[in-house]
Amino acid sequence: MNHKLSVFDTQDYQIAEKNLQDKALLDAAKLGDKTAFKSLYELHVGRVYGLCFRLCADKSLAEDATQEVFIQLWRNLGNFDGNSQFSTWLHSVTSNVTISYIRKQRGWWQKMFSIEQTSAMEKEAIGSIADSNLEQYIYRLPERARWVFVLHAIEGYRHEEIATILDVAVGTSKAQFHRAKGLIQGWIDDE
Repeated sequence: MNHKLSVFDTQDYQIAEKNLQDKALLDAAKLGDKTAFKSLYELHVGRVYGLCFRLCADKSLAEDATQEVFIQLWRNLGNFDGNSQFSTWLHSVTSNVTISYIRKQRGWWQKMFSIEQTSAMEKEAIGSIADSNLEQYIYRLPERARWVFVLHAIEGYRHEEIATILDVAVGTSKAQFHRAKGLIQGWIDDE
C-alpha cells in the first residue's frame, strides 16, 4: 500500500521534530553546554527579534531587547518546566523581557533627553523601518496601544494575559486594543 503524507502530516512531523530538537538542546544547555545554547539561539533568534521589533518599533532597541532576552534565557533556563513547548515559553519570556526593557530604556532616555518627536521625525522613522502599510500603522501607534495590538491581534494573547504582562487591568488592555484599532482604521480611511 502506498501511503502519501498530507501537508498536515508533514507539518505535524516537522513540529514534533523541532520540539525534540529543542528539548535535546535545552537539556544540554541546562547542564552548561554553551554550544547547545548557541544552537537554541540560532534556531529562535529570528522569531524573538521579530516580536521585539514589533513591540519596540525601533531597530536598535529591538536588537538590544533581543540580546537581553537571550541573556535572561541563559540565566533562567532552569525555570523552564517542560509543561509547554519551549517556543511557547520563549515567546512569553520575550514579551515580558522586551516590555520591561522598553520601560527601562524609556525612563533613561526621558531623563537624558527632553525632546518631543516631531511629525517629520516620526515619518522618517516609519519610512525606514516598515515595508507594509499595516506595519507602518502599527509603528505609528502610541506605545501602550502598540504593545496591546501586537500582543493581541498579531501574537494571539488573551486580554487577561496581556493585563498580567503589562501590569494593567483587563479593561485597560481592551480599551488600548480598541484605541489601536480605531487609529489604524482612521489612517486607512484617510488614504
